Amino acid sequence: QVQVEESGGGLVQPGGSLRLSCAASGKFSSINYMGWYRQASGKEREMVAGIWRGGSATYADWVKGRLTISTDSAKNIWYLEMNDLKSEDTAVYYCHGDDWDGNSWTRYWGKGTLVTVSS
Repeated sequence: QVQVEESGGGLVQPGGSLRLSCAASGKFSSINYMGWYRQASGKEREMVAGIWRGGSATYADWVKGRLTISTDSAKNIWYLEMNDLKSEDTAVYYCHGDDWDGNSWTRYWGKGTLVTVSS
């Protein structure tokens, strides 16, 4: 069984910063791709960023340099550094880890961590 768990959410003022962490544990072959999604109240879940084990990252167009994804792949941990936060960044942030067993991919999701941007 594989567990993926986020941490680091909370309340932050507009313009502030926050770092989310995600850790995978349990029995898996190789978490080769990791990422973050978010879902605001009343909206669909949307992709935020993804990163390959080797470090190559992709971002949603709206990120515009405010968010940075990184990984300590040896420890199966990945992060989302968020700066200059805005009220519209308020959402539940979900991480996922994609396990490659040599034949197929399996995506594991965390349960989410709430980020609230408010004064």
